[in-house]
Amino acid sequence: MFKGRQFDQSVILLCVRWYLAYSLSLRDLEEMMAERGIAVDHTTIHRWTVDLCLKLGLT
Repeated sequence: MFKGRQFDQSVILLCVRWYLAYSLSLRDLEEMMAERGIAVDHTTIHRWTVDLCLKLGLT
């Protein structure tokens, strides 16, 4: 599921979990990751969320 991804699966899962569990915007998550030294764009987080929700049947 995470093969070929630029980011570690723990980063992807953390972003998706926070986005779905809390009322955070994608730009808020982008900023939170930047504060932790991880440069990820909000559109990337959106793609991760859509992809994982489809694969897990959470649509």
